[in-house]
Amino acid sequence: MTSSLPVLTLVIPCYNEEAILTDTCAKLSSTLASLMVEQLISPASTMLFVDDGSKDHTWQLIKIEHLANRLVTGIKLAANAGHQRALLAGMMHAKHYSDCVITLDADLQDDISVIRTFVLRYLEGFEIVYGVRNDRTSDTSFKRNTAALFYRFMDTLGIRLISNHADYRLLNKRALDELSRYGESKLFLRGIIPQIGFKSDIVPYERKRRLAGETKYPLKKMLSFAFEGITSFSVAPIRLIAAIGFTLFLVSMLAACYAAFQKLFGDPDAGWTSLIISIWLLGGLQLMAIGIIGEYIGTIFAEVKKRPLYSIDSKLEQIHPIGTSKFTKT
Repeated sequence: MTSSLPVLTLVIPCYNEEAILTDTCAKLSSTLASLMVEQLISPASTMLFVDDGSKDHTWQLIKIEHLANRLVTGIKLAANAGHQRALLAGMMHAKHYSDCVITLDADLQDDISVIRTFVLRYLEGFEIVYGVRNDRTSDTSFKRNTAALFYRFMDTLGIRLISNHADYRLLNKRALDELSRYGESKLFLRGIIPQIGFKSDIVPYERKRRLAGETKYPLKKMLSFAFEGITSFSVAPIRLIAAIGFTLFLVSMLAACYAAFQKLFGDPDAGWTSLIISIWLLGGLQLMAIGIIGEYIGTIFAEVKKRPLYSIDSKLEQIHPIGTSKFTKT
């Protein structure tokens, strides 16, 4: 083994992925083996599957693959922590023995052929490499339009994101160490990692269709994830509330002048409809404002408790790249 070759770990979060796990292992094993033959990565490189509290047989399949394939390692979280926390758990576990990691989803919609390009960029000196979709033709029209709107909105708020980038990226050890210093309980890695600011590059790729199984990000969860990203990085919504309140104050002053004029010179019974509409409008705006402020208060509540982001139940570790491996229960 050539010691100068970097140890690469592929971090793959899994939640109920039994339908595609075997195929995923086979394809990623072939990719890693090819890179080893080219002497681009060390033979100690591995895949790390992070079971995020799956309810099916995902963890059992990971253990079977681990026994049959020396490239497969894994950790099992004690409970479902969420996609972002599962990613962080895998990266923080892998950083102790890896020179770099690449995160990707188990469904392999992210084109694994560009993993080689990621590694080449790393060898050129880039510390963070982002995989960026070069088109969204596989998405529905609604998803394409809402995604474009989201990125434009985040840019307007001054939140630095990589457009059309999900969680397909490479980070070197220094970037991982820096990431470990971020302690948010509401993780939005797409916003956090660009803040690190190390030397980075972009690799375009074509996103594919899911091989099997169902997406773990339905519309409801996508909207919640987007809103968490906004509230985690900007106070603009609260400032927007203040601006709306000030505008409504000015409008109410004009309405008061109009009401006084009507009282003195017009029909005092006129304007009942506009009064009711105003009450409903103000009531709705107040509830919306309370909800947005409550979201920020809830975020503060979650942060001050300082609870651990995840708990690891079991580990499948590689002892030697060509030797046996072990199972540990924590």
